[in-house]
Amino acid sequence: MAILTHHARVRMQQRGIPAAALNALLHYGAVRPAGGGRDIVFFDKRSRTRLARDGVLDGAAADRACKSYAIVESNGAVITVGHRYRRIPR
Repeated sequence: MAILTHHARVRMQQRGIPAAALNALLHYGAVRPAGGGRDIVFFDKRSRTRLARDGVLDGAAADRACKSYAIVESNGAVITVGHRYRRIPR
């Protein structure tokens, strides 16, 4: 389990993102710079395929987790999590 800030724990509870989904996101997700020395972790097409192949989450949980993102500090601490409603620019 990654280091979670208090803000990240609160946002996970508010947004209904379980710890298993966050772990899958951090393990399988794609990483892109988000600015300020932080990274955004999200599921792209390749990471979704790997997640489905390994069968880490069941169908409904996997669909919901694939719409999530996390902002991670340079030291590895998760700052916040949320649900994506639009594409992440590259």
